[in-house]
Amino acid sequence: MSTTQTDRLRALLEPLAAEAGLDLETVAVTQAGSRRQVQIDVDADGGVDLDAIAEFSRAVGQVLDDSDLMGAAPYLLEVGSPGAERPLNEPRHWRRAEGRLAKVHLADGKEIVARVLESDEDGVLVEVQPVKGRGRPKERRLAWAEIDRARVQVEFNRKDDELLDAAADLADDAADEDEDFVDDASEGADEDADR
Repeated sequence: MSTTQTDRLRALLEPLAAEAGLDLETVAVTQAGSRRQVQIDVDADGGVDLDAIAEFSRAVGQVLDDSDLMGAAPYLLEVGSPGAERPLNEPRHWRRAEGRLAKVHLADGKEIVARVLESDEDGVLVEVQPVKGRGRPKERRLAWAEIDRARVQVEFNRKDDELLDAAADLADDAADEDEDFVDDASEGADEDADR
């Protein structure tokens, strides 16, 4: 049974990713000039931060250097996350995209833009956005078999109520701290004047 270099890399790196608490999303090997380029994307519930990516990258580099999988030719290793417009291929991708807008290509050839509300082992509940802003969004349940492919969409002007509330709370807290600072400063000035 013949396997590709990418398959062998995936088999080598899957346990390493699981040990780090990450999901190995993509592994690709391409030629970049005289070097090969190894691109790896990892993700986790709650996302991945730069420290986790850097630590995993060091571990991958060590494993690849210790194995003969890449051979003697030089290679460039890039480890990152799937990015803003990530594809939604697995149920875990849909779970991580809850609240986000997605372009969904259906198995019947139609296409919808919908907000991901919730997902489970059978499918996903989405809120289908009206075409050209006409009408109201409508909830729709999609079974996994109905979805051909999907991708998260970047939203530049979404006004998220939770984020707006959090920003207002931060502004209120900052104003309270400034007020406390002014009160403390004026008390200190009053004490200096009494001396």
